[in-house]
Amino acid sequence: MTARSEWLELIPLEVAHAEEMAEVLGDPALHAFIGGEPLAVGQLRERYARLAAGSPDPAERWLNWVLRLVAEDRLVGTVQATVRGTEAEIAWIVGTPWQGRGYAREAVRVMVEALAGQGVRTLVAHVHPEHHASAAVAAAAGLAVTERWYDGERRWELRR
Repeated sequence: MTARSEWLELIPLEVAHAEEMAEVLGDPALHAFIGGEPLAVGQLRERYARLAAGSPDPAERWLNWVLRLVAEDRLVGTVQATVRGTEAEIAWIVGTPWQGRGYAREAVRVMVEALAGQGVRTLVAHVHPEHHASAAVAAAAGLAVTERWYDGERRWELRR
């Protein structure tokens, strides 16, 4: 499923996106809050092949999109949702050169609308407590911070 706003197109993730996305996600600063390090193109191809194949659990759907900036016809990030029944855990990442322009906020808004159209009623995101930009994106999508924690991150939720 492809979704679109004025600025962005959410395109289902494919292995073919790995080369361009390796550049988009190549800044080690992107991993300050999520851990790890940038993946090489080959590693990203392998990861994308696993993601595109879908969850091995039939009760779970993996929805992964790359973000294409319409005006520049280039990829700038990703959004994802792991859907179990009517609940989805969501995440997002925008490459460093495109941060601070509202792209994450717009992409998450479009994804949330698409998920609602698929019957998702509860959204969950986990945000590092010092990652203020991601907290702002979660809040703009209608999620509220909870008292729950997971792996050092605060749980944010939206129940419809």
